[in-house]
Amino acid sequence: MGETEALRIDKYLWAVRLFKTRSLATEACKKGKVLMDGMPVKSSRTLKVGDEVEIKDPPVTRRYKVLALSGKRMGAKLTADFIKDVTPAEELELLRLTRMAQAMNRPRGLGRPTKKERRDLDQFFDADDDFEDLD
Repeated sequence: MGETEALRIDKYLWAVRLFKTRSLATEACKKGKVLMDGMPVKSSRTLKVGDEVEIKDPPVTRRYKVLALSGKRMGAKLTADFIKDVTPAEELELLRLTRMAQAMNRPRGLGRPTKKERRDLDQFFDADDDFEDLD
């Protein structure tokens, strides 16, 4: 499946569609967001089959295992043959909870609630009052 024995990490991350452009992959390496064995790597670092790569994507750190190498960008359906996501379940749960929390918060400075949001808030607080009457 693979074309070469070793490949630059920035080129590989771009080829398996983890970054939209190769320059973004290079920039992530420069900023220390790409790790191997817990250490930041330069974009020129070579990858081999079996290596594990970590990418810091706050609030989580995603982990990937290299299954095969290719320097050519591929379709999204083909990436499963070249890379495997081995991110721990705890990290994925943290990501899910963070996304839920962000969806619940209203960004500061958005102004007054809309009419629909006001009705939803009133309905929520009225329902809360009904439970207090039962005590």
